[in-house]
Amino acid sequence: MPSTTVRVSAAALAALTALSALSACRDSHSGGDGASGGKVKIMVGGIDKVIYLPAKLTEQLGYFKEQGLDVQLLTEPAGAQAENVLIAGDVQAVVGFYDHSIHLQTKGKCVESVVQMADVPGEAEMVAASKAGSLTSPAGFKGKKLGVTSPGSSTDFITRALAVRNGVQTSDYTTVKAGAGQTFISTMDNGGIDAGMTTDPTIAKLVSTGKAKVMVEMRTEEGTREALGGLYPSSSLYMDCAYVRSHGETVQKLANAFVKTLGWIKAHKPAEIAAKMPKDYAGGDPELYEKAIGDSISMFNGDGVMKPEAAENVLKVLAQFSPEVGEKKDQIDLAKTYTTQFVTKAKQS
Repeated sequence: MPSTTVRVSAAALAALTALSALSACRDSHSGGDGASGGKVKIMVGGIDKVIYLPAKLTEQLGYFKEQGLDVQLLTEPAGAQAENVLIAGDVQAVVGFYDHSIHLQTKGKCVESVVQMADVPGEAEMVAASKAGSLTSPAGFKGKKLGVTSPGSSTDFITRALAVRNGVQTSDYTTVKAGAGQTFISTMDNGGIDAGMTTDPTIAKLVSTGKAKVMVEMRTEEGTREALGGLYPSSSLYMDCAYVRSHGETVQKLANAFVKTLGWIKAHKPAEIAAKMPKDYAGGDPELYEKAIGDSISMFNGDGVMKPEAAENVLKVLAQFSPEVGEKKDQIDLAKTYTTQFVTKAKQS
């Protein structure tokens, strides 16, 4: 509060600040699950994206409340920004890509996936229809403008991986912050990008309107293995390691809710899933939204368990293009980037 508008003594202000800081510290980092244990803020890296559908669906199905949790879902379209909010302590969890947990470890930060929802990215490299004749694979990325949600996001990571794996240096193309949804579509429409990495329902909209074609398919296990040399686990519930240790009961309840949702997804058809989601997520086209869910829904693993070999492949892929990861590859402790203890217990219960 500016001192020019409110007169507060220096001593009083110092005491107030210390009390506020202590209270915040108790809420977010203290041991045990106290009064704040059932209240959780989760930042979702684009809440209307199909790849992160389990977050909103869990709320819609009432599974958070069933666990006695008071969950507030927030949204930030770019994964890089979502992780920053977590590190700052403004939220307790992120629904985002697992690869951030590895990248952050190189910076001395410890976050871990406690529920691993998908074994593949659920994304596709889309090429503008006008460029599809000449740009047919990542080998042609040189000199092109490639869209990602934002620099440092998982779409940026995977775009770099595709380039390097196909003999193109990351300095050979231009990275463009194209966002997601209509922002991504508009950027492609006006020629701002030649191709770009995005997810459903944006993929479905681009294909249905004939504005773009799928160049690299990573919504399936087969396509992902071909593009990235193995599985590439993506959508996860990741949290600060210290919070996981000090709020085990709350983390377990979150895992219970998400694992139940993943099982529900496996047992229902795309139309039934779409019917549970907020109507505005369909963007005025329920049939297209249902198709988008159908095209991507196989990415979800049904049990929330991380496959060790999949985590190892993410590290291998990141090391190929990221200097930070490449230099510290042998020092990265994958065991600190994910845990299966909570989902294992959730399945047992």
